[in-house]
Amino acid sequence: MSTKDARAVDGFGDFRRIWGLLALSPWRVAVAVGWGVLALGSGLGLAALAAWLIARAWQMPPVLDLSVAVVAVRALGISRGLCRYLERLATHDVALRSMTTARTSVYRTLARSDVWLRRARTESGDSEPESAARLRRGDLLVRIGSDIDDLGAVVVRALVPIAVAIVLAFAAVGLLATISVAAAVILAVALGVSGILAPWLSARAAREAETAVRADRAEFTAQALTVLDHAAELRVAGRLDVALAAAKDAGERAVAAEDKAASHTASAAAATPLAIGASVLGALLIGIVTYGPNGGAPGAMTPMALTILVLLPLSAFEAVAPLPAAAQAITTARAALRRLSAAESADPRREAGLPRELPDLPAGRRIAVVGPSGAGKTTLLMSWAGLFDTPRPDTTFFAEDAHLFGTSVLENLRVARGDISEAEAEKALRAVGLGDWLDSLADGLHTELVGGAAAVSGGQRRRILLARALLAPARVLLLDEPTEHLEAEAGADLLRALLDPAGGLVDPDRTVVVVTHQLPAGHRADAVVHVDASAQVEVEYPARRRADSAPREIPLPTC
Repeated sequence: MSTKDARAVDGFGDFRRIWGLLALSPWRVAVAVGWGVLALGSGLGLAALAAWLIARAWQMPPVLDLSVAVVAVRALGISRGLCRYLERLATHDVALRSMTTARTSVYRTLARSDVWLRRARTESGDSEPESAARLRRGDLLVRIGSDIDDLGAVVVRALVPIAVAIVLAFAAVGLLATISVAAAVILAVALGVSGILAPWLSARAAREAETAVRADRAEFTAQALTVLDHAAELRVAGRLDVALAAAKDAGERAVAAEDKAASHTASAAAATPLAIGASVLGALLIGIVTYGPNGGAPGAMTPMALTILVLLPLSAFEAVAPLPAAAQAITTARAALRRLSAAESADPRREAGLPRELPDLPAGRRIAVVGPSGAGKTTLLMSWAGLFDTPRPDTTFFAEDAHLFGTSVLENLRVARGDISEAEAEKALRAVGLGDWLDSLADGLHTELVGGAAAVSGGQRRRILLARALLAPARVLLLDEPTEHLEAEAGADLLRALLDPAGGLVDPDRTVVVVTHQLPAGHRADAVVHVDASAQVEVEYPARRRADSAPREIPLPTC
């Protein structure tokens, strides 16, 4: 099979997958196409009838001879607008229904496969655009949302316009053939240039620019969100100017790629006016040759036929005019489909360098996971949470980028458990070191966190999220970097409390797993899981070496 044939087969396969993902209703699509054919068909009939009426009126026949044609012109003019409105309603109804279905399907798949839980920046620091498991917040916002919008746009901008154009093109060529076969052939060739060649050029331009535009635009959005969310921390670290420059560079690259795509699109758009001009000029020349009751070729045409011959092609091209944009929509949708498919099928375990079969959670009530950045600690934690296969209902996963909502402090804690009392909430906040902060709030627990995480510092956010995790009813707590953004001494004290069954922070009957870069001295962890840079996992039991306080190993409860 040649490359061209393979590309065509792949294109049909992508179209079937888009149809399946959108769960399009054939009946609803047919109704939308039907209204579109009636709308443009009314325009085509109006052009032909108006041309005949103009030429017939020139002969000054009795007014009654023109009354039916005049009424028909009015009816076609009204029906064209009405059918266009109904076609828009039907088309957008199909598109919005299908996009809702696609969003539900994609987000359900992502929820099962953990992709939406990935952190704002992966531990590996790899920002490869085709890796869904490494989605940053900006990537998720741009790719999943806009990619589904691109799939839905296929219905409005491609599927219905293409079907309508095919029907109207055959109708126009057939109608013109009743007057002049030569003119019909010219019109068919011109429609082919406008409806096939121009869309092909447009699709080629869109395909060349798609990767650059999307990658740079997603990079810009991700960098911009990083600056907006972490401007204070970046300024303190002296990295704000670097982050702003990276966002600016990504934006400029995206604009340049879009400009290049626009120039190619303009070249493709020029094909349609040229085709219209050639068709009208050809019809006019044929009409001049064959016109006249006594001169010209045998069976010369009448003035009414000549008028229709010249004016009909102008209306016929209205159906194929949207096809270059339709080709771009299809190209964009195919790229979006591939990104969504990559997101749904990605496996973060392999991307983090870890094997698909990860070790089970070791025995013990207090477990620490340590290792360098990029080793796969978070991925290991997510595996123990059951995010790659069967979820464990008795486990709470404390993600590094867990969300704070723009509501009260109390309601933010009630995300973990809806019946949390004010006394329980206050106790948890004071346990994680937020007592002084809570006392400083005018409305206490009912203080609104305007803007969510933007209303508190990075350290306060981590402590609020940790309090939420402690209030969760699950028996197993999986905590990913709970002391990040905290001062070194305060973070070390908090880690010791979390890893000490007698520390009073967490009930000793619950299992606590903490991911951290460095364990503090004097910790009381039952087991320490070491993940090295080559993704090798080793477990040691320091509690066994503490002869004076070696606890009995308690197996992880079945989840």
